[in-house]
Amino acid sequence: MNLRSAPRALAAATALLVLGGTAACSSGDAGADPQQPKRVDVVAAFYPLQFLAQRIGGDAVTVTNLAKPGAEPHDLELNPGQVGQVADADLVVYLKGFQPAVDEAVDQNARDRAFDVTTVQPLLTAAAGGHDHEGEGEAGHAEEEPEAGGLDPHLWLDPTRLATVGDKLAERLGKADPDHAADYTARAKALRGDLETLDAEFTTGLKTCQRREIVVSHAAFGYLADRYKLEQVGIAGLSPENEPSPKRLAEVAEEAREHKATTIFFETLVSPKVAETIATEVGAKTAVLDPIEGLSSDNGGDYLSVMRTNLATLRTALSCS
Repeated sequence: MNLRSAPRALAAATALLVLGGTAACSSGDAGADPQQPKRVDVVAAFYPLQFLAQRIGGDAVTVTNLAKPGAEPHDLELNPGQVGQVADADLVVYLKGFQPAVDEAVDQNARDRAFDVTTVQPLLTAAAGGHDHEGEGEAGHAEEEPEAGGLDPHLWLDPTRLATVGDKLAERLGKADPDHAADYTARAKALRGDLETLDAEFTTGLKTCQRREIVVSHAAFGYLADRYKLEQVGIAGLSPENEPSPKRLAEVAEEAREHKATTIFFETLVSPKVAETIATEVGAKTAVLDPIEGLSSDNGGDYLSVMRTNLATLRTALSCS
């Protein structure tokens, strides 16, 4: 070997070592340490399902959320890498009908490894938990939501429903990873305890209030309203991108005045413009009521802490004692 070729040989040898090291790292924990079994690869479609998977899976799982922090998950589009994550996952946790791109990726790549949470908790219709004047029935609010009669996906805003989904998720994880089945069951039980405590706090905190109507920019709170005997008045429909008609804005303003609403709610991931329009019209203020479809990019909390913030906000807005 001459001196001029020596650096090339050295560079080639170095590249091989780097590639070999990369291959070793990508082969999983088992290749690096036989005592550390490979974690279950879980893909969650959006934040509340990520929260469940992380709490129940613990250190036995690796969880990837397809919806990034700060992004609105309804209209999620998957890039090729994310489709690959769905295809490679040991378990995909999703809510069928909420994110069409995820439904398609699951149907094409992971049908046998998917857990659709609607198979555990059937969805309410969009009208359930909504505002209804006595004697009017559903027909009295045909203009309230374009999706009237459709299904409301926001089941996680009822902590008791989320706990039931968690119990079933533990079973699915146990099937994928029998060695840790008892651990998954135990963590789901602990999470159920936390969610039942949260439910009790909401029940007590919203028991005695001067008002029970919540005027919201995005009709995502049907489950919360149904659980805690509130009445939801949605400015827009189930999708936060829906633009309410001038007629609908006038109707909501009338209802807000009728019920002496002091607060019009908007959410963190969507523009507050519509809520501000109604608030200005009726002399109310605005506040955040978070549907927890995803965490904002600067939110250091979790599902439990955001729900408790929602409770405090509701108690103030509804003048609860």
